[in-house]
Amino acid sequence: MFVYKNILVAIDCSEVDTNILNHVSPLALKLGATVHLLHVVHSHTLDQDRCLREQSLSILNGHCRKLQEDGIDAHVLIRSGEPEIEILNEIDEHPYDLFAMAAHGHRLPGRIMFGSVSRSLREKITIPLLLIKREQ
Repeated sequence: MFVYKNILVAIDCSEVDTNILNHVSPLALKLGATVHLLHVVHSHTLDQDRCLREQSLSILNGHCRKLQEDGIDAHVLIRSGEPEIEILNEIDEHPYDLFAMAAHGHRLPGRIMFGSVSRSLREKITIPLLLIKREQ
């Protein structure tokens, strides 16, 4: 049986965050795992990066407080760059044993325009992946 002690959770500061946290929280609580909430700021200017970091930090700190109130050891991480690359770098640099994220379920036009981070990560990730579909 796998025992996950360090769970990395991708947070994109949207409505799907609650969905993935509702799946990860009971798992982390049961296993006594630490949850690391990661958001990757994808910006084009320093001003935009600064603004997006501020906004995302506020959201991540709220999620972190909730997890801690529920008895889960939780931490906030923010990186800047391309989401797929930064997630893989974070996994390579630290001893995580599970990565959790929500799939947005973009329709065909969205997939063509935005690509799919989850689809790409499924092929490249080196640790177990918990991929939760967005609730409709």
